Amino acid sequence: MAFPKNFLWGSSTSSHQVEGGNFNNWSVWEKSESRIKNLESRIKEPGFKNQFPPYVFDKWPSPSDIENYISGKSADHYNRFQEDFDIAKSLGHTCHRLSIEWSRIEPKEGEFDEKEIKHYQQVVSALKERGIEPFITIWHWTLPLWLRDKGGLLAKDFPEHFARYSEKIVKPLSKLGVKFWITINEPNVITGASYLKGQWPPQKKNYFAYNKALKNLIYAHKKSYSAIKKIDASLNVGIAKNQIFAEAKGFFNKIIKHLFNQYWNFNFLNKIKNHQDFIGLNHYFHKTIGGNNKNEKTSDMRWELYPKAMYSVLKDLEKYNKPVYITENGLADMRDKHREWFIKESLKNIHQAIEEGIDVRGYMHWSLLDNFEWDKGFWPRFGLVEIDHKTLERTIRPSAYKFSEIIKQNDL
Repeated sequence: MAFPKNFLWGSSTSSHQVEGGNFNNWSVWEKSESRIKNLESRIKEPGFKNQFPPYVFDKWPSPSDIENYISGKSADHYNRFQEDFDIAKSLGHTCHRLSIEWSRIEPKEGEFDEKEIKHYQQVVSALKERGIEPFITIWHWTLPLWLRDKGGLLAKDFPEHFARYSEKIVKPLSKLGVKFWITINEPNVITGASYLKGQWPPQKKNYFAYNKALKNLIYAHKKSYSAIKKIDASLNVGIAKNQIFAEAKGFFNKIIKHLFNQYWNFNFLNKIKNHQDFIGLNHYFHKTIGGNNKNEKTSDMRWELYPKAMYSVLKDLEKYNKPVYITENGLADMRDKHREWFIKESLKNIHQAIEEGIDVRGYMHWSLLDNFEWDKGFWPRFGLVEIDHKTLERTIRPSAYKFSEIIKQNDL
């Protein structure tokens, strides 16, 4: 199963999840008194440990440690990016997706930190020097405190602030040869978890707030797209969109599936279809409507591992007639039990889609490093590279070497 010539292979990270030392709306929320009290109460509940595979408590931090839920120094990628990119190069990676931390670039409204811009210039240069193509996410969910205080995603002028920030980043980094720009990561996920479920900051449960936040992100993307194209019309601009494969049996359930697809999978893409040059596909989930998933294999987070779904979500994107880069696909697998199988099976389904004419041009596994998994913390281990969070030692997992063999052959 040979992949197309010049197919890109690599992995992804995001700033708040690996850099360490961030000061933004998330880092403040993580340490807030109300959240710490809530965590302490949950950890003490009878049966708390039964929610997790028992082996996740063998490593620090575990779900029963408060430190697990505070990003802190994370993987210290901010200071160790050279070392991490050496690892990526040694594994044959030809592309890498990373995000810019808005709170570093614009810590105060309208005041931009040239030192931090220079830092990201060094990060990009480090990738280019190693022959690794950068894919840069402009916004991966965290906000400067000044913007949080103005209302965050609900702020009336959020799209204008976002376009200005985009322009400030794209100008210097595009000069270093960055061709691929992802404006927003998973707009449905961040708005749903923050404004519908009340799970993530600012922990609202209001459909109207959710809808307004989603609309603001649509406008923000369009404004950012236009600003980037004014800088250089040849730059490639898209979003990273989380797509869920839904299947259903029976007439009524098929109607529900159609409505779900329109609402979750296609709405945002439809709204920006004239303002994107490629689609970044993030894919993790399979949903059975009117029944239960088989769950023959699951991750440490008990997410079903169903690589066949990759083929279906790629086929669903055919109607947009845009190149597709898989910008996230992975699993929490501390023992590295399923990762090799999961990567190979996912790639088989990607290959099948390519054979049927879907224009897939790259695959980036989530993640290069064990990372901070938002409200779950450090215990879910997504990395091709294991991080010892006490020593920050890096250890390449066996599955990463198997993935490397595929990359170097450009063939399954």
